[in-house]
Amino acid sequence: MKRNILSALSILLGACGAFGAELLVQAESFDSHGGWSLDQQFMDHMGSPYLIAHGLGKPVEDAVTTVDIPEAGRYTAWVRTYNWTSPWEPDRKGPGAFRVSVNGRRLASTAGDSGSAWEWQRLGEVYLKKGKATIALHDLTGFDGRCDAVLLSSTPGFVPGDSYTETATLDIPDTEQFDFVVVGGGIAGMCAAVSAARQGLRTALVNDRPVLGGCNSSEIRVHLGGHSEIGPYPALGRMIREFGHSRKGNAQPAANYEDEKKDSFIRAEKLVTLFAPYHAVSVDTDGNRINGVTICHTSTGDRVRLSAPLFADCTGDGSIGCWAGADWTVGREARSTYGEPLAPEVADSLVMGASVQWYSRDDGRKSGFPVFDYGITFSDSTCQRLTMGEWKWETGMRLDPVRDAEKIRDYGMLVVYANWSYLKNRLADNDKFRNRSLDWVAYVNGKRESRRLLGDYILKQDDIDKGVTHEDASFTTTWSIDLHFPDPENSRHFPGREFKAVTNHIFIHPYAVPYRCLYSRNIDNLFMAGRCISVSHVALGTVRVMRTTGMMGEVVGMAAGICYRNSTTPRGVYQQYLPELKELMAKGAGRPADELPDNQRFNLANKLLPAPRALLDCSGDK
Repeated sequence: MKRNILSALSILLGACGAFGAELLVQAESFDSHGGWSLDQQFMDHMGSPYLIAHGLGKPVEDAVTTVDIPEAGRYTAWVRTYNWTSPWEPDRKGPGAFRVSVNGRRLASTAGDSGSAWEWQRLGEVYLKKGKATIALHDLTGFDGRCDAVLLSSTPGFVPGDSYTETATLDIPDTEQFDFVVVGGGIAGMCAAVSAARQGLRTALVNDRPVLGGCNSSEIRVHLGGHSEIGPYPALGRMIREFGHSRKGNAQPAANYEDEKKDSFIRAEKLVTLFAPYHAVSVDTDGNRINGVTICHTSTGDRVRLSAPLFADCTGDGSIGCWAGADWTVGREARSTYGEPLAPEVADSLVMGASVQWYSRDDGRKSGFPVFDYGITFSDSTCQRLTMGEWKWETGMRLDPVRDAEKIRDYGMLVVYANWSYLKNRLADNDKFRNRSLDWVAYVNGKRESRRLLGDYILKQDDIDKGVTHEDASFTTTWSIDLHFPDPENSRHFPGREFKAVTNHIFIHPYAVPYRCLYSRNIDNLFMAGRCISVSHVALGTVRVMRTTGMMGEVVGMAAGICYRNSTTPRGVYQQYLPELKELMAKGAGRPADELPDNQRFNLANKLLPAPRALLDCSGDK
């Protein structure tokens, strides 16, 4: 496994000499990605992004780059790739096949359809002259072949190991100084950054994707759940009207998620510097304080160190807090831990999973789809006779949401392709699907749960059930206690390989969550907002939706302003400056209501009235 990539992505390794030369080119640095997509989701374990041929069963356009060959000679070509269906079909050729060409000559071997792990695969030999040469990736299937790097070696007998893409020395990145650094460009991070900027703080916002909004972006396509502008501080959440989408729905056309509004919202703030697409790769600390976060551009490899007196972890995975040594937890607590009736009797690692959403279109005429039968076997009785899939298509509930993230995403894509292939090619009565084709399948995971950073207070079911009032009540959660677990019927048909979830909505009275859930209990200058805040697994079921996480970010930005003006810590705000925070929450950080569209403010009507409380169906725990 490679280390985090911390240098330029086209690297000349080993100077020319009597023993030959090696030229390493990271795929993400190609001059043109063509139809290949840049996938950075797994950098924390992969070490770098990679290119993925996400063509929904149709080969994508070539990725192409030009390199400088250091000396003339015969070169052996290698590619670092992965047969992505191998966890479920270890002995079969996989669907992600591609070829590599150098100067228009396709090398002998196919890549990406063999092996069982990320590995270097030998492609063949080619004679190259000194000077410019062109390398191209030719997708053969459209089924998510992936390329991490291409290596050309003129050294006799040279075989790259997994560590070969590490660099021997790493330049020290330049440091940029800010008042506040927010890592994570989802709804929580966006609101935290702008709220702080409106408090006068020079704020850095780090987003590792080309578009903002996290799960609400066109890459994942989840609408903004929950309600805002309610509770003891009804001005909180008005900010979301400045960029929120006007049309609801999951797994809808990209335009519905209005990425451009989010981009304009951030870029309009002169005190916010957006670093995108940059991925955080390391944290440096001094005792219980974070000094800086190093980030890496996902295409160029350029590194920057961001320093500030205050940081906010809005990554969802709690990555910044984890790397800094913050206390965190994951999975389900035992019922006895916090006295939660909705918790299982015995603690376990089950989490809410991730969704790969998809939809199809009507072509008006018969259309085909390649046979795809990897990893799961459908029948007329078990196939999903649907033309789209949204939140219920959920994988990874029994896996580690951080370590196994790529496997979780891959299985999500695998079942979409396999099911659609069955509907198109094998279902006896497929009139409903004969004229339809896949129009969109996400390749970016829509996550619900992973690490939760622990604060001075941990929100639990009892707080919500009893409506416990805290002096530091802040943003209001309105969503039901919505805890996903494996669909028992899906588990019966596909034991251990389920891909669908169910839930019981336990409706709640709107509840104002303590501010103490929004900062780390042992890292003195770390806030958090989003699904990684300080809550139990059960309580996460209500706070994790995006209008609610946006209000978290808004409060965090306000508290950061108080910290900066008074040279205090997030805990110090609670201990000494709580009245000032309450004044800010009463005003809100959004623009005046009469300047904003009213269609972003939802009428609560009777939607939040409590229903009779019943214990969660735990049949999926077996």
